[in-house]
Amino acid sequence: MDAIVVDELQKHYGRVRALEGVTFAVRAGEVFGLLGPNGAGKSTTVKVLATLTQPNAGRAEVAGHDVVRDPNAVRRAIGYVPQSSGVDRDATGRENLMLQGRVQGMGGRVLEARVDELLDLLGLAGAADRVVRGYSGGMKRRLDVGLGLVHRPQVLFLDEPTTGLDPRTRGQMWDTIRDLIRDGATVVLTTQYLDEADQLADRVAVIDRGRKVAQGTPDELKSQVGSSTLQLRMLDPEHTGEAADLVRRVLGEEPVLTPEAGGINVALTDANRAADVLIGLREHDLLISSATVQKPTLDEVFMALTGHAAEDVQPEPEMEPVR
Repeated sequence: MDAIVVDELQKHYGRVRALEGVTFAVRAGEVFGLLGPNGAGKSTTVKVLATLTQPNAGRAEVAGHDVVRDPNAVRRAIGYVPQSSGVDRDATGRENLMLQGRVQGMGGRVLEARVDELLDLLGLAGAADRVVRGYSGGMKRRLDVGLGLVHRPQVLFLDEPTTGLDPRTRGQMWDTIRDLIRDGATVVLTTQYLDEADQLADRVAVIDRGRKVAQGTPDELKSQVGSSTLQLRMLDPEHTGEAADLVRRVLGEEPVLTPEAGGINVALTDANRAADVLIGLREHDLLISSATVQKPTLDEVFMALTGHAAEDVQPEPEMEPVR
């Protein structure tokens, strides 16, 4: 059963075409990632699905409700965590969650128990009665996620929940998100980070300039640019050409010579084939100074799928008010 259906969705801001016929479906209970750089159309897609803006064309349903014809039913079924924080900095963590629950029609012991449960899962129980102004950035972001989950929504939208956080705090947020979605909610996650999609998403749609250019599991997408990249640095740069010829014979792949003297990059469909290349180089007395195997980055995936770098995309337009 599909929790979300998006069919040929279009959204224009004047002459700017933020969405151009985006189509995908999200299964109930899965974590679905929208992957792409700033300006690709990810946030605009989520804003349409969360009824914060209306599409110019196309159709979208969330939890069985049309986002245009029945927006109130959609809003009752969803939780939404925007990029910008929605917490009240002058209230405590507990007060923020209690207020959000009351806005959603909850109250009494049911709400109190839910708030206690979330504070524990969020790792904020010890700071529950402290004013949020004194929270760290990571604590505030975890509280933002909690606000979207107080009422146990059927569908949760997380719009770039870890952008701006340091690597350690991002890892903590990933753990928090995993814990919070184990009760079976459907989650739509927008992200610029391939590793985040890798860690959290069951399936991913890659968005580029308002269009969906690819969809699949993170492994399926990465396989389109090789599961990993072998990076070689020759001890003697004059042997770079010979090494490249050997790579062609061993792997049947075309290596890329890097600007760095003696540098070679090779896309690998199987990381284990790196050993075949290294053995071949040794047998032919082609010595290396370094060899590393790396997973593809978002830029590499994006370049392979779209033909241009992620940073070439322009920021998404500001959202107009909902009427």
